[in-house]
Amino acid sequence: MKVFSSIAVQPAIESLLPRFVAESGIRPDFAWNTAPALVKDAMLRDGRVLAGSETTLASSPAAIAVKAGAPRPDIATPEALKRTLLAASAISYSDPAAGGASGIHFAKVIGQLGIADAVNAKNRFPPPGGLCARFLPTGEVELAIQQVPELKQVAGIDIVGPLPEPFQLVTVFVAGIEKASAKAAKARALLEFLRSPPAIEAFRRAGLDPA
Repeated sequence: MKVFSSIAVQPAIESLLPRFVAESGIRPDFAWNTAPALVKDAMLRDGRVLAGSETTLASSPAAIAVKAGAPRPDIATPEALKRTLLAASAISYSDPAAGGASGIHFAKVIGQLGIADAVNAKNRFPPPGGLCARFLPTGEVELAIQQVPELKQVAGIDIVGPLPEPFQLVTVFVAGIEKASAKAAKARALLEFLRSPPAIEAFRRAGLDPA
């Protein structure tokens, strides 16, 4: 059974797979990518998702992180966020061209703040699908902006908090079954498992807010 999924939920789901396989005998084959690259919206628009199979699993905000132990900058208001971004020597956010939701959103934020040129001049993009926070422990950047589950995959960092209103971004992760799938029953078993108490706890550990 082929499953296409966002990398934001990858750590949580991979931690659950051994239990799911042991209990069900089903071995899903996951393909991981950024959410926009998986064109979920196009599938819904084209009527390719089985009606009634849409299942909300969890949500996650975009947030800012620093190196562990570093002073936590003020990002409580748009003006504070603007000052913090301008003061940082280097930052990292996801390349919008690569399709990451947080990168697309943050590019709009710095545009609305009127500091896109200044921020982009000192930004370091990770590889497509990569983790912005991996530049923090080495001191290559001062700030990393990505979704919380992606930030939490990197050791040696502290999460300062989400972007301030009105710039907050909360991504909701919804699963569904391909209408033409010959393995709909197996897919439904996986969806039910991903709403079970062990899955809810795994999502929380990974920095996601379970549905």
